[in-house]
Amino acid sequence: MVAGGATATRRKLVVGNWKMNGSVAANAALLDLLKSAPLGSAEVSVCVPAPFLRDVAGMLAGSAIAWGGQDCSPHEAGAFTGEVSAAMLAELGCKHVIVGHSERRAMHGESDRLVAEKAAAALGHGLVPIVCVGETLDERDAGRTEDVVARQLRAISDLLGARIDGVVVAYEPVWAIGTGKTATPAEAEAVHAFLRKHLAAAGAASQALRILYGGSVKADNAAHLFAEADIDGGLIGGASLKAADFIAICRAAG
Repeated sequence: MVAGGATATRRKLVVGNWKMNGSVAANAALLDLLKSAPLGSAEVSVCVPAPFLRDVAGMLAGSAIAWGGQDCSPHEAGAFTGEVSAAMLAELGCKHVIVGHSERRAMHGESDRLVAEKAAAALGHGLVPIVCVGETLDERDAGRTEDVVARQLRAISDLLGARIDGVVVAYEPVWAIGTGKTATPAEAEAVHAFLRKHLAAAGAASQALRILYGGSVKADNAAHLFAEADIDGGLIGGASLKAADFIAICRAAG
């Protein structure tokens, strides 16, 4: 095995990112199907739009499925209209929160430092931040994948120090998000192995830290991706809104 030879000690994690989708009725129908289905041995979580969090928390209470937010503010409270604090997410029973998704980096101009500050805020309230990293197609074609993801992770490790062991990393090649394109298992594994080595060099307990793959993960490619030594599950976008697909992806994780 490669750098992630301790795979057996890392429980697979599958996280659904609903993005800006859903309705009260559609959410209830989806979650009813997920709760009634055998999902396998992987840990499962759904990260939902903030207005639905209270309802989702009520629907998932007592189930094996966790829930979380799609973003959080680096600030504790104050005059930050439209923002959601880590404390608010924690009060609603969230376990996870996504930070640094490529859509927020691109559309909202989020810097590496801001993403790190959000991760720190999440950890400060007992949440598990899912820190997204990934390169654009131009960066990949220029052979800069490792430089880009190392820079993004360095901001996290520099700010968090030993607390980085409390995060989950999600590698999402930007060119594969919502495009139907997917890195081959070997391509994804190569970046995951690099990330694990980089985390180890930064002092993280890299053999225990989970690294997810995201980017057009589907029911028909999940098993091959998750079989790689350093891929510990997935951050799932569109497929997480389709019960049959998401259930199949969860089962593919173990």
